[in-house]
Order: sequence, then structure tokens, then C-alpha cells
Amino acid sequence: MTIRWGIIGCGNVTEVKSGPALQQARGSKLVAVMRRNGELAADYARRHGVPKWTTEADEIIHDPEVDAVYVATPPGSHLEYALRVAAAGKPCYMEKPIARSAAEGEAMAAAFAAVGVPLFVAYYRRGLPRFLKARELVQNGRFGLLTHIHYRYTRPTHDHDPNHLPWRLQAEQAGGGFFMDLGSHTLDILDFLVGPLRDVVGTAVNRSPNYQVEDGVAMTFRTADGALGTAVWDFCGYGREDLLELVGKNGRLSLSTFGDEPVRLETADGIELFDLPNPAHIQQPLIQTIVDELLGQGSCASTGESALRTACVQDQVLATFYGGRHDAFWLRPESWK
Repeated sequence: MTIRWGIIGCGNVTEVKSGPALQQARGSKLVAVMRRNGELAADYARRHGVPKWTTEADEIIHDPEVDAVYVATPPGSHLEYALRVAAAGKPCYMEKPIARSAAEGEAMAAAFAAVGVPLFVAYYRRGLPRFLKARELVQNGRFGLLTHIHYRYTRPTHDHDPNHLPWRLQAEQAGGGFFMDLGSHTLDILDFLVGPLRDVVGTAVNRSPNYQVEDGVAMTFRTADGALGTAVWDFCGYGREDLLELVGKNGRLSLSTFGDEPVRLETADGIELFDLPNPAHIQQPLIQTIVDELLGQGSCASTGESALRTACVQDQVLATFYGGRHDAFWLRPESWK
């Protein structure tokens, strides 16, 4: 049996990361794509060898030859498409973050639970060898009882035209700023490595005159086992840094969220480096687990439930900045801090 996929939103993320992965995973086939611009949809289908293209999402959702739907649009349309896919009774693979807010994510998860079909979310790092190795080292206690965690992310600002902002800097489309897009990956990996984060406290600021969403975030948390954690994201700082450190009683594990440097384990016995390159199509390992689950041959680690935990953490961190996140906060920027 083969899982036949349709894509809603065949944009940049689907060119290399995911589209070819849907074609190359065992038991998987990409049969239809949708984009609002017909010329671009037709061009994508031609270049990727996809037999059908359309400009209408419902033609993907209700196509009897499409078994599962991959939604690769900005978060602003995730809830709408998720509810339509769930109503059609089809499994869904949703780009990350799950939605603009935890409230939207909860509505999505409930819709799929109600019809008994799975919702997966594209936190694809859960399938990559380097993060699987890091998880193994944590769970096997290779550096002792975990005592604290620290993450630092820095990158320079860009002079964005306030009249032509990318969707990642539009709260109506992204649910916030770069923290929603990039920060969600690190939060999900922390959930994957050490379990759900507890006692989350955070703050956020905006320092750019060109946009209103957050560009600096700091948070503290703890794990179920009592390890303490801190994390800082600076999207307008000097230089570039992306470092996650997990410190235990007997050593330290260091890795990055977005880089491909070796995972580094330091103990009294010395330093071990685990060089585990990413695959050519970076979402393929996770997509393979989705296909396997749909075929009854395995399970996927990135679900609506796990993605919702990350959405809840992001809401906790950003709630004060946005004056709450249980409503359409993107429509009231005058209330943001």
C-alpha cells in the first residue's frame, strides 16, 4: 500500500525540505499540489513530476486519490485548513508551529481527535540522527543526572521595509515574530530531549522601529526531574550564536538547533564528537515515520499533542508582551508592549 499525498501551499519550504521527501519515503507518493498562483503551482508540478496541480485547497482535500494532506502555509491559515482536512476525515501533516496560538492549536487537535484521524506537525528535528543521538545520551545517563540547561541564540537584525514585511514578522500570519518560527524548533527539541517544560516564565521585547513583533525573548523553566533551564533568543544582536548546553553531574552535552556541527559530549573521560550529517531532504526521516504510522508499521514522535505543548510554552512566554494570547491579539497591536 502507498500513502498518496496532496500539498496545500507548495512554496519554498516544499522545494527541497519536504516535497521530494514525500516522493522518496518508502510507501509514499506525492500526487497533487495546490498554490493560489496557478503558474507557480503548474511550474512546481512540472519540475517535481507531480501529476496534478490546482489553485483550490478543497480540490486537494476532497480528491479521492489523496489519502493524506500536507499543509505548508504560514500559521495564519493553519486552523482553517486543519478544520477542513479533519472534516474530510483525512490525516494531516501540518507545518510548524502548529498555529498562531495554543488556543488555535487546541481547536485543531480537538477536531482531529473527534474524527479519529491523526494530526502530525513538522518538527522534523525529532527524526534527525543528531537529535536522536542526543536523546539517547540524555536518556542513558551518559553525563549523569541532568542539573541545568542553557540555550543562546543570536543573529543580527535586518533592515526590513515596514511596508513589505516578510510573513514571519506579521503577527496575523506568524502569531508573533521570529521566536514563533525559529524558537519553536528549540522548544520542541527540548521537549523531545528532556520532556515537557514546567514552571515556564518569560519576557519579550521589541527593539526595531520597522516592525512591532518581538525580537528579543528570555525564559526560565525546569524539567520534571528538577533540572533548571534558561534560554535567550536575540534577533538583533551582534554576531551569530546557536548553542544548546545540557549539563549533568558527570559531564556536558553541547549541540545546536540549526547548525550541523557534531554533537559534543564532554566527561571526565574526555570529549566525544558525534558527526551525524543531515539528509539531503531534511524532513524525510520524520515523514518516513508518518508514512509508517499511517501504514500501521510504526509511530511518529511529532504529533499535534507534542506540538501543542510547544505552543503552550510560547504563549506563556509571550502573553505579557501581547497583552494575552487567547483572542485575535494580532488585530490589536496598540495593546502590545
